[in-house]
Amino acid sequence: MELKPGYKQTEVGVIPEDWEVRALLSAVRIAKGQVDPKVEPFRSMTLVAPDHIESRTGRLLERSKASDQGAISGKYLFMPGDIVYSKIRPYLRKAILADFRGLCSADMYPLTPAPDVSPAFMFAVLLSNSFSCFAENVSVRSGIPKINRDELAQYILALPPLPEQKEIAQSLSDVDALVTECDRLITKKRNTKQGTMQQLLTGKKRLPGFSGEWEVKTLGEIGDCIIGLTYKPENVKENGLLVLRSSNIGNNQLKFDDNVYVDVAVPEKLITKQGDILICVRNGSRQLIGKNAIIDKHSEGFTFGAFMCVYRTKFYKYVFHAFQSNGIKRQINENIGATINQITNKNLNSFQILLPPLEEQQAIAQILSDMDAEITALEQKRDKYKAIKQGMMQELLTGKTRLITSS
Repeated sequence: MELKPGYKQTEVGVIPEDWEVRALLSAVRIAKGQVDPKVEPFRSMTLVAPDHIESRTGRLLERSKASDQGAISGKYLFMPGDIVYSKIRPYLRKAILADFRGLCSADMYPLTPAPDVSPAFMFAVLLSNSFSCFAENVSVRSGIPKINRDELAQYILALPPLPEQKEIAQSLSDVDALVTECDRLITKKRNTKQGTMQQLLTGKKRLPGFSGEWEVKTLGEIGDCIIGLTYKPENVKENGLLVLRSSNIGNNQLKFDDNVYVDVAVPEKLITKQGDILICVRNGSRQLIGKNAIIDKHSEGFTFGAFMCVYRTKFYKYVFHAFQSNGIKRQINENIGATINQITNKNLNSFQILLPPLEEQQAIAQILSDMDAEITALEQKRDKYKAIKQGMMQELLTGKTRLITSS
């Protein structure tokens, strides 16, 4: 195959002629030697561990001092401009580009870029599909997947001249800024919705034109709780009837990126219907108890697992929003078992809500649904930016698209 003018064939593929092929550990240096987090100045420094970093984004979720975390074993010191990369479970793609001096756990590598390497460019490389696939492949072993120094040394990358590295990093950073702004707006909208629910679902604020009395009702009085399907491992098939589980719920919406199918007879009452409220009622994680989503026309006709239930009521549009309220969340927390993370049908049936007349229910539900739609639109916009960034990384980090061309 004939090469495009200005390109050359290398061990990492076709790259621009003015780019070079470099081993990763000639482009970055791994810090050596550990410090004692029990003494100053180290005990007062931020200590970063893999759990503190958001997967795939490079976002630091929390910051706390080594002393506050009770750190006693040796830690690595990193400096501003270093990349702190998690060597365990590399498929999670956890790394930060440090803008402060701090410590990291022994589960992380502090990587200092060479003088001719842009820290922001190298950060993008370490979160790229190419490096992440390599890290996943070489870290497959018994126990926890982990990439060691010798394996890091095997990675070869295409390195543009420093000015182009900086241009590439800036372009990717510009898209990151758009994602961050969407996240900020999503958080703001969710907080606004939470405040609106607190006002409308408690009757503290009445909508114009409504004045009727509200009733206190238990969920058992206005609907039915139905526990899901029990099935055996041999019932699980590649194709069949989709079983909705807690992993199919995220942010009160259904998602279908982790599905299980069964080939087994299922009673009619365990087949989802439009308007059902799907609820996680048993889980290893206490935080997941009560998470829920509504079954729409695209998700009826499935079944649901035994750690789930559906709540079936004619007032589903209103009750679904009540399930997001502080009132229901409080009742869930008060009823979770002491030894087993679960709420029973008896618990659910006893939960109380304030129920306005039907027309007011519909008006309240419409307002809250419109707010949900705004949040969903922002989430879709954010996800589009994320997809654009992935496409840009594929083009820019390989030299297929140039931001600076050689003279």
